[in-house]
Amino acid sequence: MEAQKVDLFIMTNSKFFEGHHLQAIRDRLIEIDDSKWSMLQTLQFKDPTTSLIVSLLGGSLGIDRFLIGDTGLGIGKLLTCGGLGIWAIIDWFMIMPATREKNLQKLQMVVM
Repeated sequence: MEAQKVDLFIMTNSKFFEGHHLQAIRDRLIEIDDSKWSMLQTLQFKDPTTSLIVSLLGGSLGIDRFLIGDTGLGIGKLLTCGGLGIWAIIDWFMIMPATREKNLQKLQMVVM
């Protein structure tokens, strides 16, 4: 794949991934063939900032975890009212990296 296309993808989507993963993502995207490129462009990544806002507003109900696809954790937070508020507060710090990790997993499913 063209390095320009890959660099444009990285520039456009870098906020969806951890900074230390970007070089590995770039290297992997350069290696993939063009048949996967169209599928790659249709991926919808979750915005970590949106996840944080949802966590601040509805984290005790598990809405943040449902948003990123962690259904089991969402149900756990919902049933315990966010771990009596403690789990909800911890997730204020953990939801953005968790969102970026989910985005990385989604990307890896396409490029592997």
